[in-house]
Amino acid sequence: MPEARIDKWMWAARIFKTRTIAAEACKKGRISVNGSQVKPARMIKPGDVVQVRKPPVTYSFKVLQAIEKRVGAKLVPEIMENVTTPDQYELLEMSRISGFVDRARGTGRPTKKERRDLDEFFTPEYFDEFDFDSDDDDD
Repeated sequence: MPEARIDKWMWAARIFKTRTIAAEACKKGRISVNGSQVKPARMIKPGDVVQVRKPPVTYSFKVLQAIEKRVGAKLVPEIMENVTTPDQYELLEMSRISGFVDRARGTGRPTKKERRDLDEFFTPEYFDEFDFDSDDDDD
């Protein structure tokens, strides 16, 4: 029975863009085969179910062929079967709808709303009540 390394298979099946990224995902514990987390060198065979966690969704793929050579996108259905549950796609849709609500603070540029809030905070009208340039020092 043919077997393949999990990192090579995920790259060959076009789940990840590079084999390095696939190996990193394994090291970070985002990949599991038949329910157990795996290292990049783990061998897989046809019939195995691979779970790939790409937050917020966990994709599931059934291995139909164990290959290590990358194939064209049209041949991917012969190599794996997408068995991801519909509720995972609902999670993905919900995250798309919510947009940048879950964006971590301090990452990237401020959103338009955050920018307006900052501008409003730093407008001179807030500083009018303080007289910073007064010369009546009581020494």
